[in-house]
Amino acid sequence: MPSIEEVRDYLSGHDIEVLEFDQPTPTSETAAQAVGCSVGEIAKSILFLVGGNPVLVVTSGDMKVKSSKIKKAAGLTGKVKFPEAEEVIHHTGYAPGGVCPFLLPEDLPVLIDGSLRRFSCVYPAAGNDFSAVPITVDQLLEVTHGREVEVCDLAG
Repeated sequence: MPSIEEVRDYLSGHDIEVLEFDQPTPTSETAAQAVGCSVGEIAKSILFLVGGNPVLVVTSGDMKVKSSKIKKAAGLTGKVKFPEAEEVIHHTGYAPGGVCPFLLPEDLPVLIDGSLRRFSCVYPAAGNDFSAVPITVDQLLEVTHGREVEVCDLAG
C-alpha cells in the first residue's frame, strides 16, 4: 500500500502539494469541512467491480455514479457492485476512506467524471483519511493517466 509520503513524493514531482488535517476526511462531507470547500469540490475516488473487473471512478462529492454509464464508459458488461474492503485494498492498494487516484496499479482503469470541470480546483485524497490534494482536472488527468468520461448524475 503506497504511503502518504510516497504519494507526496510522486506529486511533488508534478509541483502538486498534499494537505494533511487533524480531523478525519474519509467522506466527501468530512473532507469538505476540513478543506473549507463545497462537497462538490471533493474528488471522491470510488472502486466499482463491473462484471468482476475493477474500475476506479473519480467524481465530484455531490454526484452519483450511474451503473449503466460506467459500463458503457468502461466498455464492460455485467453487474456493477461495490467491492468489500479487502477487495478495495487488493485492487487499489488503499483502504476505503483513503482511496486516491495516485500510484494505482497500472492495469486499473481510472475514469474521471466531467462533473469535476465545474471547479477550477478539486480535492482528492492522498492515500489516507486525513488528507487532500488541491489539483486541477487537467493535472488530475495527467498524473493519473485517467480518461475523462460522463458517468454521473447529481446526487439527491
